[in-house]
Amino acid sequence: MELDKLREDIDRVDDTLLELLNERMDLVHRVGTLKHTTNAPIYRPEREQSILKRLKELNDGKLTDPAIDAIFLELFAVSRNLELPEKIAYLGPEASFTHQAAESRFGAMSSYLSIGTIKGVFREVDNGKAKFGVVPIENNSNGIVTDTIQCLSEYDLKIIAEVVMDVHHSFASLNEDLKDIKRIYSKDIAFGQCNKFLTDFGLDEVEWIPVDSTAKAAKMASVEPGSAAICSDVAATLYNLPILFENIEDGSSNRTRFFIVSNFENLSSGNDKTSILVSMPNEPGALVNFLQDFQNADINLTKIKSHIVDGESIFFLEFDGHREDEKIRDIFEKHRESIKYLGSYVKEADDI
Repeated sequence: MELDKLREDIDRVDDTLLELLNERMDLVHRVGTLKHTTNAPIYRPEREQSILKRLKELNDGKLTDPAIDAIFLELFAVSRNLELPEKIAYLGPEASFTHQAAESRFGAMSSYLSIGTIKGVFREVDNGKAKFGVVPIENNSNGIVTDTIQCLSEYDLKIIAEVVMDVHHSFASLNEDLKDIKRIYSKDIAFGQCNKFLTDFGLDEVEWIPVDSTAKAAKMASVEPGSAAICSDVAATLYNLPILFENIEDGSSNRTRFFIVSNFENLSSGNDKTSILVSMPNEPGALVNFLQDFQNADINLTKIKSHIVDGESIFFLEFDGHREDEKIRDIFEKHRESIKYLGSYVKEADDI
């Protein structure tokens, strides 16, 4: 029968895939052995992005670009973990959006540490208990995460990658009838992001209870009749909480950007972004003169945000290019007293 023949062909392809995957793992092991002799990091985001770019350009089949990302990012993660299992600290709890961002880069097989604060994530990476840390840096509705800026200023860790995720909220509850819901749990900013939905369904008149994360909200609502949670579908599924409505956020493009931090620096990929903190002298024209150097060097500034850190006004800047680019090196040398270099990494998005 034709169906039996097709299944035999699928089995044959699967057998070939298994053989090729094992061959790849052997090659990865040989590369890892060489890296151990030089203390080079196992995770090279710029190398992985280069592979993905090449594969997408070669692809002429039914696989979509997101499918290629999903398959090969998991393959990369398996390769790393077979070679050298390393812990990834993230702003928890489990099923938080930060956890999902971490898994999108390090795969389901990696060893994760759920940490309750952004500073805690930096601390665990700094003291060596985790090799990588994943933290949020900004949301397109709520702006920059101040705690992350504070920690980037305080710790000498480097940004090695950025992850940009579309963030979708679900409304989940044990109660099927909205009239039975007396309280809603969620993270404070999620209420604001879903205000239209809450108002339209008369849920602006029930008690809103802010908690540490949307994942915690799902956990609490899963054991408390008469309550509901605004959370991710992943969190709702984890705690067996029925989802009543999906994609309830006000904006159609609710995006959050995350940083992956570690104790090494990336090589240039040819498509990089650099982040820095700048402390300017308190004198007229200091910032204008500093920014003029970027314009003169034809460097595209993509973000400028001011912050107060330990009572001092500083600027968080991002621009296209890698630290080792000649024109960027010149600016770093000229302003070495004012710049704290945070990292150069593969650019995933111009901005959110």
